[in-house]
This record gives sequence, structure tokens and C-alpha cells, in this order.
Amino acid sequence: MRLPPAVTNSTEDVLREVLRLTGPADGVLSRYFKDHARLGARERGVIAEAVYNLLRNKSVYTNFSESGSGPLMRRIALLGLADTVGTDSIGGLSEQEAIWLQHMMAIDRSTLPLAIRVNTPSWIVDRLIRQHGEVEAMHVIDALNTSASLDLRVNMMTANREQVMQDLIVAGLQPTETPYSVWGLRLLKKPALQNMPLFKQGAIEVQDEGSQLLAQITGAKRGEMVVDFCAGAGGKTLALGAMMRNTGRLYAFDISEKRLAKLKPRLARSQLSNVHPVVIAHENDAKVKRLAGKIDRVLVDAPCSGLGTLRRNPDVKWRQTEQSLSELNVKQISILHSAARLVKPGGRLVYATCSLLDEENDAIAEQFLAAHEDFNLINMSAILAEQKINLQMDAYLKMLPNVHHTDGFFAAVFERKKLDPEVRNKEQAIEIQLDD
Repeated sequence: MRLPPAVTNSTEDVLREVLRLTGPADGVLSRYFKDHARLGARERGVIAEAVYNLLRNKSVYTNFSESGSGPLMRRIALLGLADTVGTDSIGGLSEQEAIWLQHMMAIDRSTLPLAIRVNTPSWIVDRLIRQHGEVEAMHVIDALNTSASLDLRVNMMTANREQVMQDLIVAGLQPTETPYSVWGLRLLKKPALQNMPLFKQGAIEVQDEGSQLLAQITGAKRGEMVVDFCAGAGGKTLALGAMMRNTGRLYAFDISEKRLAKLKPRLARSQLSNVHPVVIAHENDAKVKRLAGKIDRVLVDAPCSGLGTLRRNPDVKWRQTEQSLSELNVKQISILHSAARLVKPGGRLVYATCSLLDEENDAIAEQFLAAHEDFNLINMSAILAEQKINLQMDAYLKMLPNVHHTDGFFAAVFERKKLDPEVRNKEQAIEIQLDD
């Protein structure tokens, strides 16, 4: 079925805004579709996928668009649409455009120079090569430049994975169990979940398997005091609450009231009542300090470059810079230092990112340990065995899209040393003196 010419025009309009790189592409698309409600569901889907194809293949499209004629943005839009639906499905092409597109689509992209075909800024490529070697780095980049499957987390408070799987099959989908997360199901198709009874009833949430594992390795238990320090829209918060079986107390901290507001409808669906969203001004907010030394588990899913999520958010690689990475490093260690104060002796602190870069991962973990003699690193292999997760890791959790078919994730687990009785008695004596 041929798409109407208006789809090409809309794709061109959206691309013009997205390529300003002033904000996330999904937000730009959402606003555009809201302002152009006459676009049908199929048309919106094609436009969105064409935009994401452009962001994944920006270097190639830019190179190809140097040929042909007509407005540059139209040529780029046509390339995105051709990769999405094929040349024959694009309506309103001139004969010249059709011939040009067919020629461009016939080019073997593997023959292009490396700098073009990787479709990734050189500073990111250089870092990945240093970390993994050139061959493995290319495998990582290739995986990041593909579209992700749709992962779901089954809410074990209200459902079980086997039954949800059967319900999805009845709905005409083909779910498979995720290999590592006991809560996860994976879909190759991307249905309108918000219209499904399973979603409305809180039986499922969209969450990448790697993100589910971050909640699992935090190891929250019934009756504990737990903090999700950078909760955002609360995906991991909900997973933690279900792990705690709706007992204890779970704080969801975030500096963005807007992000936490997105948690409210999800919380209502989940049927959890042990979650307490808290807006904080910064990592040293008085609301944070009041919980110092009282928390069993703290999860810090720190602000990061997001380069592990390029399968879902390909615009991120074009919006991040080496300077922004350095600024994030300062923020990451500051947040981790503050979150550490919450952990009681014997309690655990999990530092996590959705980044693949050592500067945001291993380097921050090592810097933290050097500054905090009262914490030990727990080897990730021990954590995975404890949670019965079928993964082989060393000191840290490192999920790679080309190996594990998840987004890229990193995690380190620290445990606060228990005070010996003599030190504890001295600290209690000091506290009494201060109170007097």
C-alpha cells in the first residue's frame, strides 16, 4: 500500500526539528503527532521509524544526500522512508527521485569507508576500540545501530509469567522468556500496549531486561528500608516494590517533579502501596540527610551519557559530547558520595548506569572505593549467584547489546562494613555528647 505524499512532508518537517538536537527525539515526535492528530496510526509509525532510521544511519544518509537534487532535507527524509517501507511504497515521488532512491538503496554499505558506515561520532568509536579492541568494538556498534526488541516485566504482585505469556499468545503476539530476568518477556513486534487489558491491570510494564536485572541485583527484601536514588519515571522502583512484596518502605527520589509525576499512574496500576515518591532539590537535600545511616539498600541509577540505550534512543550519540561526558562524571561521583551516607552498616549500595564507557563505570566505582574505606566491593559473580541469575561476570555487571541482547548496562555493588563494638560505642558516646 502506497503512503500518501503528506507522509514525506511530515517526515521532512519532523527531521528538521529533530536534527537541531536540542532535546530527545521521542519528545519531538510526541509533540508533532499531538499537533497533527489527523495522521493515522500507520502513518505515525512509519514517520517515527523513518526518523529513527535517520538517527541510526545519519553519516550514511548525509553522505548519500550529497547526490541527487531538490531540498536536502527532503532527500534525507526519502532515504529514511525508503529504509523503512521501501521505495515503491513512498507516494508522490518524481521519476528522478525514484531512480535516485533505487540507486542509493542498491549501494552495498559495507563497502563505505569505516568513518561513514559506523554512523557514530569518532570520540565514541575511539573509546570503544580502546576498551574492546577494534573487532569487538565494531560488533558493539553494529548492535547499537539496530532496533531493539520490546521487553516487558511481569508484575509478580498481580500476575505470573506463564499466564501472561499465554494471554499475549492469545492476543496474536509471540512472546519469549528473557534468558536472564525471571520477570521478563520479549516481543519482536511492538503492539499498542496501552490498549491491552494486561497493561491496564498492571500485569506488565515496559522495561528492558538489563534494567530489570539492576533491580534484581539490588536484592531488596521484605520489610526493608530501600531508596531508589534517581528514580525517574520509576521503572526500577516498581520492580523493587514487587521484590519487597509490598512491605517495608521504598523511597523514590528524583530532582524532577515532572519525571516523578509519570510514576503515579504506573504506581496505581501496580497495586503497590509501599512506594513513597519524594522530589528533592539536589543530592544533598535535607530530605536525603534525614535518612542517613538508616537504609538497607540504595540503588543509584546515575545520570549518564545513555550510550548503552542507542538501540532505542539513537539521537543520544549525536547529542552527547566529550565535554558533557566530563560534566556527567563530576555529577556521578557527587551523587554516589551522597547516596552512600544513607546506607546503614551491613547495607548495600548499587551504582548503575546505562553507559558502555569506562569513564562512567569502572572509573567511578574505583574512585568511590578509594574515598570510602568503610565500603567493600562485592564481586558481581557472588551477587548473581545469590539472586540465581544465569550470567557469568567478574567484579562488575556489564551487559552488552551484541552479547546479551539488552541495552548496555553497568553495575557495581558495595556493602558498608559493619562497625566493631568498640567503634560503635565511641560513636554512640559522641552522639550523646552532641545531644547534651
